[in-house]
Amino acid sequence: MSQPDTRAWWRDAAIYQVYVRSFADGNGDGVGDLAGVRARLPYLKDLGIDAIWFNPWYVSPQADGGYDVTDYREIDPLFGSLAEAEQLIAEAHALGIRVIVDVVPNHCSDQTPWFQAALAAGPGSPERERFWFRPGKGEHGELPPTNWTSNFGGGTWTRVTEPDGTPGEWYLHLFDGAQPDFNWDHPDVRQEFEDVLRFWFDRGADGIRIDSAALLTKDATLPEVGTVEKHPFEDRDDVHEVYRAWRRIAEEYGGRALIGEVWMPDVQRFTNYLRPDEMHTAFNLNYLCAPWDADKLREVIDETLSSHAPVQAPATWVLSNHDVTRHISRYGREDTSFSFKGRDFATPFSLELGTQRARAAILLSLALPGSSYLYQGEELGLWEVEDIPDALKQDPMWHRTAGVDPGRDGCRVPLPWSGDEAPFGFSPDGAAAKPWLPQPAAWKAYTAQAQTGDPASMLELYRKALHTRHAEPALGDGEMVWLDSAPQVLAFRRPGNPDVICVANLSTESAKLPAHSAVLVASGPLDGDTLPSDTTVWLRP
Repeated sequence: MSQPDTRAWWRDAAIYQVYVRSFADGNGDGVGDLAGVRARLPYLKDLGIDAIWFNPWYVSPQADGGYDVTDYREIDPLFGSLAEAEQLIAEAHALGIRVIVDVVPNHCSDQTPWFQAALAAGPGSPERERFWFRPGKGEHGELPPTNWTSNFGGGTWTRVTEPDGTPGEWYLHLFDGAQPDFNWDHPDVRQEFEDVLRFWFDRGADGIRIDSAALLTKDATLPEVGTVEKHPFEDRDDVHEVYRAWRRIAEEYGGRALIGEVWMPDVQRFTNYLRPDEMHTAFNLNYLCAPWDADKLREVIDETLSSHAPVQAPATWVLSNHDVTRHISRYGREDTSFSFKGRDFATPFSLELGTQRARAAILLSLALPGSSYLYQGEELGLWEVEDIPDALKQDPMWHRTAGVDPGRDGCRVPLPWSGDEAPFGFSPDGAAAKPWLPQPAAWKAYTAQAQTGDPASMLELYRKALHTRHAEPALGDGEMVWLDSAPQVLAFRRPGNPDVICVANLSTESAKLPAHSAVLVASGPLDGDTLPSDTTVWLRP
């Protein structure tokens, strides 16, 4: 399938993340699907985005929301078919919207044919060499090979029952037990994923989002964490060989991008993934985790831009995604930062304050140099749903920690599109099935229908900001220059003939605006020539 051009579109794109099962339900079964997405493509075009990133839509038992993949070349019947995915890609391209698909290379589903063959073949078999099967410790192998901790809580090893019915080897899973890790030292694994990349590029995908990109390779000696200089399974030097091979494939097609999910506090180690022969971009998760504090944000912005410059990679900016607490809820609490260990839904939350700060935050993010990622529903001003009944929760993070971790279901609640009661247009009128997670009744004031045409709404702010960003040559990729500002105020100029000035007031007091000839976009009402607290504005000098 041909592409419109081969420019470096990823350097300044506004990319909208679609979590398919929660975006729009086309067939009335209570779960979002490709038919629902296709019907809403005009909405996304009108919003002003440049590309869509789809979370995994592959065949999967859905033990981890589709990140437990059984077949990387087929669409799960829950969502549609491969033919429909190809049609969706074509329809998006016809609207000028590019498509990024999610590839999960660290692990697969325990139901995949490879893993089932490994279980059946038994210890020492070639089939088991594609994974991390090891004998246990202890007198009878009853202890796991290591004491590594899973990203979802608990241990990282599960013991199998061998074909003869006896307790047997253990297999590694850095996430849930239903997600066995691949052995990336095995040539079959490397070849398989190179073929998967070509499969989706051949079908018109413009980019590949790489899940858990820093975790693929492991130390085969299986040392305990902290007992050796290099981490046994995070950010190992040999993982870069994988992405150099993938970059060569992307270059064969032209205009295709590799986008990494790299949770890496060390900025230099992070930018190693962005060297010219590796990934094109990676999520700036340090920015996402930063609190609503001008000094902290400026530190992250400066660190990001200075570290990306030597490798000539564009920065990315993101406030929310399918794994983290929605930023309206974070910004409405005393602690406005994010960490998986620090999530606490019991602390007080102000929707009014969180919304005001979220409006200011999106204008700040969209004004920064590089590309921006938007998580579905943030343009509607949706907050984290924190009162989902336990019986309805599905996230393995909640289950594996016995509820200590509140999980990620709250940011994955199906979107409200129209109407005054659930399912708010998420499913067709008269659908028998309820949405797979319950929607708050208060969302009736936050539907796309209710906000359309209201200049004070979050949706119209996003539309105006994204269309202005397209129209202004100074915005997107390029340079920025900090301007003198008061404490807890961020002010910078984006040179572009004409220039744009962005001022974000994160203080508790109003701030004087610099000299300007026009206001392009403001996150809230201005007070003459002063900028109220928790407000951002784009100005024409």
